[in-house]
Amino acid sequence: MSLGDEHEASGGYGGTGQTRTRLPDTGTDPYGSTRRGRSSSRSLVTVVGVVVLLIAAIAFANRGDDTTETSDSGTNKPDTAATAPSGKRPVQTKSGGGIPSGFAQDQEGAESAAANYAVVLVSADILKPARRPEMLRQVFDAGRVSELERNFDRVYDKAFLDKVGLDQNGDAPKGSTYVSRTMPVGTKATEYSGNAATVEVWCTGVYGMTGDSSENPVTSDWFTMTLQLRWTDGDWKVDSFSQKEGPAPVNGDNKVSTSDDITKAVQEFGGFTYAR
Repeated sequence: MSLGDEHEASGGYGGTGQTRTRLPDTGTDPYGSTRRGRSSSRSLVTVVGVVVLLIAAIAFANRGDDTTETSDSGTNKPDTAATAPSGKRPVQTKSGGGIPSGFAQDQEGAESAAANYAVVLVSADILKPARRPEMLRQVFDAGRVSELERNFDRVYDKAFLDKVGLDQNGDAPKGSTYVSRTMPVGTKATEYSGNAATVEVWCTGVYGMTGDSSENPVTSDWFTMTLQLRWTDGDWKVDSFSQKEGPAPVNGDNKVSTSDDITKAVQEFGGFTYAR
């Protein structure tokens, strides 16, 4: 898929497009207007999560004979096990942008890094031109950053931000809040060696625009991100990543909240630093 094709990509949060919150039986949407079907405008908002993943896939598609690739002989495939507390203190260090860093050079450290980086890569801040370069430098291997910056800037241009309801700075209109927040449910290291790891992160997330005039109310989705990590400069960094939809549970019968309630929750409830 070309970069141009990504503007037309469809699907839900992180590219799933399958799971969404159940709307009230009254036939109205949670923000007070007539209930709408899956419109093209909603598809444009839901593309936000998946575009990040598509860009990364393109950026790393032609890696060729990359001599830094970890050899099979040096990689051990660990036994899968449920995520459980390790008894170790979680990572305390955070970068200037609030992104956790300083992960331990072991399997649990790699899983912790992957969970935290999954949160960053599908966040609202990744759409902000002023924030994005520093975020990429903190999350990705240094050798990948320049190419990613160019790709992100090309896709998240002013025209794209206009389509999803944000201004050129990635900010929502006055009285509205753009929401894109990821919550890891569990992690699984499928490969691990001392200097490389592949970690799957099962996530749920919320995304959309609050505000009485929003045509894209905040909804939810489930997806799994796979991150390839390298140990470099004393920390785990992302070399490449991808995602797939699910596993998704059956939706519950939760009462849908108002736009004001969602806005208040996003503003008052901070995120977590994830660690085993």
